[in-house]
Amino acid sequence: MIIETEATFSQPLYSDERETSEQNEIVFHQKSQKMLAWEDIRDGLLRWRIWLLLSYQDIRLRYQRSTLGPFWITLSMAITVYSMGYLYSHLFKMNMHDYFPYLVAGMLGWSLVSTTATELVETFTQSSELIRQIKLPYTLYIHKVIMRNFIIFFHNILVIVPILILFRGTSAWNIHLLLLLPGLLLIYANAFCYGIVLSMIGARYRDISQVIKSLIQIAFFLTPVMWIPDILPPDKRFFALINPVYALIEMVRAPMLGNLPTASNVAMSLLATLVGIALSYYLFTRRRARIIYWI
Repeated sequence: MIIETEATFSQPLYSDERETSEQNEIVFHQKSQKMLAWEDIRDGLLRWRIWLLLSYQDIRLRYQRSTLGPFWITLSMAITVYSMGYLYSHLFKMNMHDYFPYLVAGMLGWSLVSTTATELVETFTQSSELIRQIKLPYTLYIHKVIMRNFIIFFHNILVIVPILILFRGTSAWNIHLLLLLPGLLLIYANAFCYGIVLSMIGARYRDISQVIKSLIQIAFFLTPVMWIPDILPPDKRFFALINPVYALIEMVRAPMLGNLPTASNVAMSLLATLVGIALSYYLFTRRRARIIYWI
């Protein structure tokens, strides 16, 4: 009878110890994954020389035998926005003096945001050979894609210079132009956070790149890039103000036009940043170890 009693109580005790041990292993695994994720982010930032060189090299390889090199992108952008500005100012019956700089600055911001988002989806799949051969932080490849598009943006920014001189004169060159740098930093932070999410989803589901491209085409017409929110009825302008893409574009368009971003645009940009940080933290700390198997 005593033996049965001891056996009866010994089995639950062993089971509890085993469950506790398994729980401790799970907690330790989760902590180790979080530490590896933070180390990846830190090492990716510290190795800025590598992703800066890789992004510059990508642009050189793309235009290695052309005469103008990457300035072909600038020429193409100039032809596009100048023709659109002349056409849509007449279609919308807008004052060209106000509408032309608004459109050109908006197209520069939109090109930066849309192209970066499109290319970030294929970050890990396009760099799969390099990822398999060399042990580098995953976030390094995200920085590479973002910086490549920022370099192109600084090339394209030359397009707006003659427009500002022609239509605004010296009135656009004021202290507000310095706010362009914080706006670009905010776009960079959002691109990095959402780039982690998009690149991981794109590595896991290869069809998502086509979905993103289709959504970006739709977003172009829903975002005030070539149209002004004031043309909407007063009760419909709220939909433009809650558009995070419009808020991010305004963070660079307003300073280029010599204006201050509105409080609603700043608030929406910061809110989008916080959401991006939360999403990227959740996904990167939990699924980072599976990236190598997805590619």
